[in-house]
Amino acid sequence: MIDLRSDTLTRPSPAMRQAMAAAEVGDDVFGEDPTVNRLQDRVADLLGKERALFVASGTMGNQLCIKTHTRAGDEVIAEAGAHVFFYETAGAAFLSSVQIHQVHGTRGVFAADDVRQAIRPDIYYMPRTRLLCLENTHNRAGGAVYPLDAFASIARVAHDAGLRVHLDGARLWNACVASGETPASYCAHVDSVSVCLSKGLGAPVGSVIAGSRDFIEEARHYRKIFGGGMRQAGILAAAGLYALDHNVDRLAEDHAHALAFATVVGGIPGVVIDMATVQSNIVIMDTAGTGIGAGEWAARCAAAGVRVSQASERTLRAVTHLDVSAEDVRTAAQIMVRVFTSGGR
Repeated sequence: MIDLRSDTLTRPSPAMRQAMAAAEVGDDVFGEDPTVNRLQDRVADLLGKERALFVASGTMGNQLCIKTHTRAGDEVIAEAGAHVFFYETAGAAFLSSVQIHQVHGTRGVFAADDVRQAIRPDIYYMPRTRLLCLENTHNRAGGAVYPLDAFASIARVAHDAGLRVHLDGARLWNACVASGETPASYCAHVDSVSVCLSKGLGAPVGSVIAGSRDFIEEARHYRKIFGGGMRQAGILAAAGLYALDHNVDRLAEDHAHALAFATVVGGIPGVVIDMATVQSNIVIMDTAGTGIGAGEWAARCAAAGVRVSQASERTLRAVTHLDVSAEDVRTAAQIMVRVFTSGGR
């Protein structure tokens, strides 16, 4: 079985497992795990921020940042397909008592004027716009990368209006490898950022949030409330450190594999892929032209040996990662051609 459902499916390599087994540990709730502290310092330095905090997941990281930036009754601006709106189980409403104001971007990217128009006027009967959330790369937009100049312009509009800016950088490493920009060049324009270690970088668990010293101290308080205070977490942090040392540059291979896959599958009659979005490791396939729902196609592909995920009633998603080779991806594309052209028979 070739599994392209997500880059969260990666498994730690033998060398990563060895690093985990050898990790020096302590109690992280007391701030005494040396490996966690080393990871946090490393990520803060990479992102150009004062402090960082190791958390259990990307969703926890985003929700901690939303909680720390906002107060009950506030409004958060996010792109209509943003992960914080679509895939975090209404966490912003449940945990922070804020609402998401959805703004439709182009391939997940706002225009600066989109944000300007979404900011509420200062009228007592309207919610207070407090935070702008950006996502890079953008999951539902097919892994599209924010151009740095557009990113900076949008953040400037928000800051000029007194908003804070958070970056959901779950796949920021992919964005930087694809664009040639450094993580710090994006993060210079935001007040907080969450980056994931357990997607393309291959660690089994964990994300890191970063921001100012005061921001991270408050986020640490909320992390405990959310149940995210971990103890001898250095075993997990060691995997993150190994991932940063060994698995960032190789993301370019995943991007090349995704483009090769999209080029083949995009030629299937009735399947449409916006090739302009295939900039990193995600491929979104619109199957509406086939007359058969995406869920049925996902089941037929799985029966033939390729797992892809259903992104909507009409779309499938494939994600390349370090556990699938170039040959795996070529085979997967060929299988999908056969499934679609034969109707799954």
